[in-house]
Amino acid sequence: MKELRHETLFPLVPLKHAVNSTRPITYGIVQCGPDFPGGVPYIRPADMEDEEGVTEPENLLRTDPEIAFSYRRSTVRPADIVLSIGPSFGKVMIVPTELDGANLTQGTARVAPNADHDSRFIFWSLRSSFCKQQWEARVSGATFPALNLGPLAETLLPDPPPAEQRSIAAFLDRETGRVDRLVAKKRELIERLKEKRTALISRTVTRGLPAEAAAKAGLPANPPLKPSGHPWLDDIPKHWEVKRLKEVSVLFGRIGFRGYSTDDLVYEGEGAISMSPSNMADGVVSLDKCTWLRWEKYHESPEIQVQPEDVIMVKTGSTLGKTAFVRFVPVPMTVNPQLMIFKEVRCSKRFLFYYVFSNVVQDVIPLHNTGSTIPTMTQEGIGKLPFPHPPLPEQAALAAYLDKETAKLDALVGKVEEAVERLQEYRTALITSAVTGKIDVRMESHA
Repeated sequence: MKELRHETLFPLVPLKHAVNSTRPITYGIVQCGPDFPGGVPYIRPADMEDEEGVTEPENLLRTDPEIAFSYRRSTVRPADIVLSIGPSFGKVMIVPTELDGANLTQGTARVAPNADHDSRFIFWSLRSSFCKQQWEARVSGATFPALNLGPLAETLLPDPPPAEQRSIAAFLDRETGRVDRLVAKKRELIERLKEKRTALISRTVTRGLPAEAAAKAGLPANPPLKPSGHPWLDDIPKHWEVKRLKEVSVLFGRIGFRGYSTDDLVYEGEGAISMSPSNMADGVVSLDKCTWLRWEKYHESPEIQVQPEDVIMVKTGSTLGKTAFVRFVPVPMTVNPQLMIFKEVRCSKRFLFYYVFSNVVQDVIPLHNTGSTIPTMTQEGIGKLPFPHPPLPEQAALAAYLDKETAKLDALVGKVEEAVERLQEYRTALITSAVTGKIDVRMESHA
């Protein structure tokens, strides 16, 4: 730990020496038993939001008071610190007054600061990269990384005088709050941009181009409308037709007897990729994590072999209706039983994608769910959905317009997301610099 000493202007102390000697660092209840209404609430790692702690204490599971009494050593009090130590180790919270007397699980640990150590200063220290790098060094290489009590107790903390601890904690409370408010505003902007993108797509695939864009494309501006014949589709331009999706494409999925088992899975590069819903995000295909299927199963079903410009939709599962457009196929790909492909498409493929991707369709898909336990929509059911059908040249113009306008919005979202990332990096550096003494908070307080 000698290198760490050069990273702080303060002396260092093991965490175990900063806690109340009568309430040492400990984990909680090993077996909490079934939920016990009216019992003692206990905190799991899953109940904790990083820094914010338990946001819904009324929803905590509860254990039998007799079990809690047998683990009274891990009872928490206001201003105690709770730290997740399981596979998701590193979440930190300060116990609020409403959780006085609550308990913990085996995946959470209590740190009860002594009179010489400020609770919020220790909280911020445990949030710093200075401490996190110590933990990561302790758990690196483990199959299931977890932070044991021994390494936790030996974690070195900066140890300024108590008054300075309080000043640093107050500084970080204030300054991280400012950063968090900036981040919140930028995230609100991101949401508004995404909402604008969603509304743009839905309006364009049902009403056509805005007047100015229509004029540039040589299309009629503000064409008269007519009822589509479907309440959720509303009115459409009078010169458009209304067809069924099955009239402009053939929908294919993996037929039951051509399914596959784990015996058909192979290592990367030894077969074809079998796409799943996890390979689809925000309308595009992501191949970061893939399942590979042996060649025999790939060639067995040529109708579901993925090709460039295919439109793919989830037909069963929690993400029912999720849609993606295949821009390119770097290696042979097929789909798993949860997906279906629009093939033999007799319209603009990009326009088809934008339509089924839009909220116009996505909002109605749950109404056609035929599954009792697992959300499901049959290929036949999807094929019966209405499809607003402009003339083919207009479909191409609509798709090109949406490509251009959504790209602009996506670029704006990307810039704001980069700004959020920079703010979060600044926040992390600020915490570490403050608790290690690299920022004179007395000067900052008067700045």
